[in-house]
Amino acid sequence: MADRILVVDDEKEIRDIVTSMLNSAGYACKKAGSRTEALAALDAGEQFDLMLSDLTMADLDGIGLLERTMDKCPNMPVVIVAAIDEIPVALTAIRNGAYDYLLKPFEREQLLSTVSRALENRRLKLENLTYRTNLESLVKARTEQLQAAMSSLERSYDMTLEGFGDALALKNAETEGHSKRVTAFTIAIARALGLPREQINVVARGAFLHDIGKMALPDRILIKPGKLDADETVMMREHCDHGYKIVKKIPFLSEAAEIVYAHHERFDGSGYPRGLKGEQIPLGARLVAVANTLDSITSDLPYRPAQSLQAAREEIAKWSGRQFDPEIVKTFLEMPDNTWEGLRREIEAQIFRVSVPPTPHGQA
Repeated sequence: MADRILVVDDEKEIRDIVTSMLNSAGYACKKAGSRTEALAALDAGEQFDLMLSDLTMADLDGIGLLERTMDKCPNMPVVIVAAIDEIPVALTAIRNGAYDYLLKPFEREQLLSTVSRALENRRLKLENLTYRTNLESLVKARTEQLQAAMSSLERSYDMTLEGFGDALALKNAETEGHSKRVTAFTIAIARALGLPREQINVVARGAFLHDIGKMALPDRILIKPGKLDADETVMMREHCDHGYKIVKKIPFLSEAAEIVYAHHERFDGSGYPRGLKGEQIPLGARLVAVANTLDSITSDLPYRPAQSLQAAREEIAKWSGRQFDPEIVKTFLEMPDNTWEGLRREIEAQIFRVSVPPTPHGQA
């Protein structure tokens, strides 16, 4: 399809000559005898690839037409036709968006050369615009694909964690409730500390898996009704190392594995298994240490009944700076009691819903 050119000049003879030159070169032309007529054609939705306009006409100056044209057709090049004494104005037009100017009188080859360069410039601009649009669409599509893949990956993470939880629950049902409560308590403290969401997600995984190494312990130790003797205590302490070895093999749980490994370390360096001290202990492990103690004190254990939340608060405060990170203890003590009571009820309700099947229809 031939390129369409809008030729604007208020002198009919010049319009006819320019149009004849362009038609002979294979271009399709429309003539406008005034700027008002030219704008009417553009307003009507006619499509042109180039506008060739005289600079001086009675109804509107060339700069005014250029501005109106650029607003309506920003991708259409405009070539100004000017007399020798109008060069300063023509240069102003170029600074305002015109592609080029032709000086009267001009030869046919000058006209065709300028028109050809203007149309090539337009073609390159449109190609670039198309490329950018396609690139933006491609980036958007790839971003959506990546987000879908990340969502799928997160679901697979959740399924992996649930699998670990189910395996531990088969070993000891009470450990399942303990892990969920410690996770909820840890998340609550982490939020109170103002940790970012991404870090809280990592800490939550470590909290949920902190006792996973107990799967490697014999039942006689795990569910012993009384306190453990010295040898049994040594074996029980090995669950940190067992858990670390299990979890670290899964790439996305590498940071959580460090929490599993260190959740029984003490702030003063007297903990196990490595005797880490202060900030040598991962922050997640320091959080889990407080949450783990809170749940242990306020839960029934094989060798003693549950104690009050106040008793737990006093015990944790007593060991601040020795067993626990004092900053975490300070934050914990500032949190209201109903935080922990509400979370415990919520976890117990979840476990009840999963463990008790729905009553068959028609039965009481």
